[in-house]
Amino acid sequence: MATEAQSQTAPRPAVSLPSVLLVFLLLAAASYAALIWAPTEATMGLIQRIFYFHVSSAWSGFISFIMVFIGSVAYLRTRALKWDWLSVASAEVGVAFFTIVLITGPIWAKPVWGIWWTWDARLTSSFLLWVLFVSYLILRTLLDEPERRALVSAVFGIFATLDIPLVYFSIWWFRTQHPQPVIGDGGSLAPRMGYVLLLCWAATLGVMTVLIRIRYRLESMRSEVDG
Repeated sequence: MATEAQSQTAPRPAVSLPSVLLVFLLLAAASYAALIWAPTEATMGLIQRIFYFHVSSAWSGFISFIMVFIGSVAYLRTRALKWDWLSVASAEVGVAFFTIVLITGPIWAKPVWGIWWTWDARLTSSFLLWVLFVSYLILRTLLDEPERRALVSAVFGIFATLDIPLVYFSIWWFRTQHPQPVIGDGGSLAPRMGYVLLLCWAATLGVMTVLIRIRYRLESMRSEVDG
């Protein structure tokens, strides 16, 4: 009887095994494509291969932070805690992706620019975005009451996402050392490089989805325990 009761109350997994396997295969294919199949860039050489996961991590981080904005607005409209769970889950995953961006960027910059970091508009605004969402996560630890925490976090989350357009458009609005876009606005990318970039983005999106679903499930279970 005890075993039967435990099986009835056991939480369902946040993601299915086939989904995890699919993401693993995407990551394996993306790694092979970025490190081996993609052509070597003529000017920068092998170090340019970091571009594929640097850019795709930035794009996935943007999407994660946009989901914080969506969850925050939805919470303010509905006061349903499920939207707060989505916001915190997305914020944590977005911070993880932008940590990768801030680590891989200097590794790429040192051989190409001769310096690890420069405080130009793109780099500074990206670092500020990371700091804002780290602050968002710290802020949540300072508030114990769930509704108050969700309300304050929603307002701060909306404020933090206002930096996203500044990060994205900074290379158009300001003179920066950061490379100009390789896609759109006159930029060009070799077809095989473009395919590899899209494959890497699909892989990081898969990782993003799995992590957000797991973190969302954890937050919902935490809310049930607190309740």
